[in-house]
Amino acid sequence: MITDPAFYAVAVPAALLVGISKSGFASGIGALATPLLAMSVTVPQAAALVLPLLCLSDVMGLVTLRRHADWTVLRQLLPAGLIGIVLGWIGFGVLSPHLVGGLTGLVTLIFLAWNLKFPPQADAAPPGAAASGALALTSGFTSFIAHSGGPPIVMALLPRHMAPLAYAGTSAVFFAAINAAKWVPYGLLGLLDWGQLATSAALMPVAAAGVLLGIQATKHVSPRWFYRLVQWGMFLTGVKLLWDALK
Repeated sequence: MITDPAFYAVAVPAALLVGISKSGFASGIGALATPLLAMSVTVPQAAALVLPLLCLSDVMGLVTLRRHADWTVLRQLLPAGLIGIVLGWIGFGVLSPHLVGGLTGLVTLIFLAWNLKFPPQADAAPPGAAASGALALTSGFTSFIAHSGGPPIVMALLPRHMAPLAYAGTSAVFFAAINAAKWVPYGLLGLLDWGQLATSAALMPVAAAGVLLGIQATKHVSPRWFYRLVQWGMFLTGVKLLWDALK
């Protein structure tokens, strides 16, 4: 188990961000957790430490949010997302997590700029099955490599103008399935050991507090401010991922 105080100086904020993001509030900002932890440990170690926190937060989020999920949308997203996990497993030893994160950050910022300049109209059609599938596949792939699968799913859900709880519930179910699918390949790649799991367990109360905080915020923040915070989460995530790839 890691005992260095400098590690926990970045690990505690990272765990809180994971929990807040998994509640559906400011979705995408949880992608900052792995880069934060990578300031103190290696990127693969950071990814392994974050996975149990993600799964704990998934369970907590599902208890409250699963009944609000849009299963019609999930039927478009989940199969492609799981294919993305398989592709991430295959490509894990080939592509640098920083490279994948940087590409994700660039695409995120381009989408956000386009969305702000040309906001979706109330009567605009939501993304089609092919576009939704492509975004979900990208999410599964980048989620496996660097736990940065949030922005593509935001891109798939944001133009649909879903109610905040429907948005949060759909996102919660999608990532619960995606994160559960990572355990076996992570184990086969040698990324999990008892010391890291013990460290993750020590951070679980912080992640749990983040979930509860985010769920309460989702219930009390207006849809207009909810989506503004989602966009800010996308911006901060995109900038951080791109910066890490370029430095």
